[in-house]
Amino acid sequence: MTRFALQFGQTQSGLTYLERMTAYGICPRGEANIAVVQIGKKAPYEYDLPGGGIEADEDEAAALMREFQEETGLTVWPTRVIGRAGQYWVNRSEPRNSLATFYEVELSAADGAPTEPDHALVWMSPAEALLKMRHEAHAWVIMHWLRARRSGAADQR
Repeated sequence: MTRFALQFGQTQSGLTYLERMTAYGICPRGEANIAVVQIGKKAPYEYDLPGGGIEADEDEAAALMREFQEETGLTVWPTRVIGRAGQYWVNRSEPRNSLATFYEVELSAADGAPTEPDHALVWMSPAEALLKMRHEAHAWVIMHWLRARRSGAADQR
């Protein structure tokens, strides 16, 4: 079983966790907001960073751009890797270990709508997103990204 240096979530005894390579992104809009996917047709909703599974014929960047388009309607370009982490979770009765690479992405166009029927784009402050993420790995990368931006801003003074 592959493990990333950072592994989040708990395994349940008796379950076999399928490993799935994934890519997710943080898309800032100015200094105030980031793109978040709201999942569900009615409250209570779940919240993730945009992204998902990498198909056999894709690299991480291609998967990330496709998933962003499907889940948010946004066209993005990956600019840098923020970090990597695993997340144990159960998706529709399927135990998974999501082995995620997290990117900062640049918004290229906001000209579409999500094609996944139970997904909606919401813009929220990183602090609000941090508290709403359903996966610990997503909350961790938002915190990691915020801290890097803060230290980067201090270095540029």
